[in-house]
Amino acid sequence: MLCFMSRGTATSGAQQIDDTPSLRRIAPAIAKVIRGKDDVIENAIVALVAGGHLLIEDLPGVGKTTLARCLAATIGGKLSRIQFTSDLLPADVVGFNVWRASDERFEFRPGPVFANFVLADEINRAPPRTQSALLEGMGEGTVSVDGTTHPLPDPFMVLATQNPLEHHGTYPLPESQRDRFTMRLSLGYVSGDIEAALLAEPHGSAGLQVGVVATCDDVRRAQAEAATIFVHADLASYAQRVVAATRSHPAIRLGVSTRGALSWMRAARARAWLDGRAQVSIDDLQGLADAALSHRIVVNGTTDAELHAAAADTIGELVATVAVPR
Repeated sequence: MLCFMSRGTATSGAQQIDDTPSLRRIAPAIAKVIRGKDDVIENAIVALVAGGHLLIEDLPGVGKTTLARCLAATIGGKLSRIQFTSDLLPADVVGFNVWRASDERFEFRPGPVFANFVLADEINRAPPRTQSALLEGMGEGTVSVDGTTHPLPDPFMVLATQNPLEHHGTYPLPESQRDRFTMRLSLGYVSGDIEAALLAEPHGSAGLQVGVVATCDDVRRAQAEAATIFVHADLASYAQRVVAATRSHPAIRLGVSTRGALSWMRAARARAWLDGRAQVSIDDLQGLADAALSHRIVVNGTTDAELHAAAADTIGELVATVAVPR
């Protein structure tokens, strides 16, 4: 059963922190299809529990689309896929109004953004106006068409993919849009042993399916509980110092915004919740720093193709040098 549900629906009250069996079954279920990428899968689930969105930047054919499909399938959520192209219009994403002559009124026809999981495939192939059609939904959980606001489903998650190497006919995501993504992930090639095993199977991983192991109610409850995870004042101060360091670093032209810092902390809370802990640890923040912060900074003297690696190195440097709480 699809769990397409509008925002504003009441959710159940908070439960015990250790009541997470269904959410913990998501990672093993996806790992049966996407092998050897446990850390990527876990971070994708962290982004989901944090109520955020994912930017999956990698080469073609490494499992970006498969990850999105599996994540939606494990909770029985409605998935829609939008192939971003140069002629895609904003109305093709959010929907449009049509005139019903029989009733003498306009009727709203929702676009593919009205789903629990929206796979924005090759998002950088669409012009900026169409890319920005997702911004309101990602930030507010609503879309506005002709002055009327429409609520999106809850949970709602955008998983956008892009090829970091091919730039012909693409429109690089502006900083303001990259900032809306909770994390940026890369799958990379699998190990030789795993790839050999896939080649030996009759249909590779194409015939493998994931079953429903959780529900949208589980996700909504997890998101509500994760938001209450305790953060010690010393850890909050540490996170702020890391963020501040990105704004004064001589190699960084654009540092992490306050929105980015809040998103990093939400992800850390989600990671702690998934691990069954009642408070955030320094390992949560440091373990998520690259995925949560590197796409939010702009390093001087880098091309788009070089930016990811340079940003990751710079974030790693700051995490290693900023003093941690005693």
